[in-house]
Amino acid sequence: MNRLQSALVFLMALAAVSLQSQQTPVQAPATPAPAPAAQSTGAQNAAQPADAQQASSQDDNASTTIRVGVNEVNLIFTVTDKHGHYIPNLKQSDFALLDDQRAPERVTSFRQQINLPLRVGIMIDTSTSIRSRFQFEQQSAIEFLLEMLRAHNDRAFVMGFDETPDLMQDWTNNLDSLETGINRLRPGGGTALFDAVYTACRDKLLTSRGTEPVRKAIILLSDGDDNQSRVHPDEAIKMCQRAETIIYAISTNWTPSRGKGDNVLTEMATDTGGQVFFPPSVEQVSNSFKSIEEELRSQYAITYTPADFKANGQFRPIYLYCLNRKYVARARKGYFAPKEQ
Repeated sequence: MNRLQSALVFLMALAAVSLQSQQTPVQAPATPAPAPAAQSTGAQNAAQPADAQQASSQDDNASTTIRVGVNEVNLIFTVTDKHGHYIPNLKQSDFALLDDQRAPERVTSFRQQINLPLRVGIMIDTSTSIRSRFQFEQQSAIEFLLEMLRAHNDRAFVMGFDETPDLMQDWTNNLDSLETGINRLRPGGGTALFDAVYTACRDKLLTSRGTEPVRKAIILLSDGDDNQSRVHPDEAIKMCQRAETIIYAISTNWTPSRGKGDNVLTEMATDTGGQVFFPPSVEQVSNSFKSIEEELRSQYAITYTPADFKANGQFRPIYLYCLNRKYVARARKGYFAPKEQ
């Protein structure tokens, strides 16, 4: 084991001890912890400690008002085994966390299977290359919204893209309007994938902050082959991170081999804490939507104050690991600290 590996093992062990020892009691602290705000990709959310969380149901979660301290980072993540099955009932002490290579100064809360309101962008590639399976993709997206969206809490928008992004339905909880927006999409033209993702995050998801925290995600149907964008891939990913948005990508490449576009979709999903799906046929697209639905309702959240925090607008990497190496924790790679005015 070289020096770098030894240092990483030491840091992860320190982070695990820190996570286990820094759980706060149920009562709110007498004085607020001094640190600037930091925010997560998936959504902003505070929660009760693990013991209280385990005694409550998902229905309780849906009706609980969740508020966030201005000095906290909120990280939403998913835990699976090597077969992709979700692992429930884990505790805070099962994880090690590093923020900018340091263990958190203080852990405020840890919660399983949070049920935050959703803000979901349905983004469908309408370029010429997907014409043959376009109708089936439309129907699968409609079924996803019908199953997923809760009228009282959730909102969605519909955007198609070829050479340019085309907003077909703005934020709404009206399922009929969303279905109409999807059905209005028509295939044709080139593909400006990165431009579309950048635009959706900048114009719709970055500004969709209200008084209560929400979980934000893009559901992206595309083959990943971009031939028109002016925005670079890393710029699109950074805008997703600034907008605290997870990408779930469904590849529409049905060939047996993985192409360049599939690598693009994988990178965008991985760097934002999401997942990419490779359905073997157009008939299996609906199964990918079902997996996304399950994941959005089956996650963990940890809220913490980072150590040595600076409000300098810089990117702060996050490393989250399960101490049980049979499990994999999937989270975003980091976040941008706010910048003092």
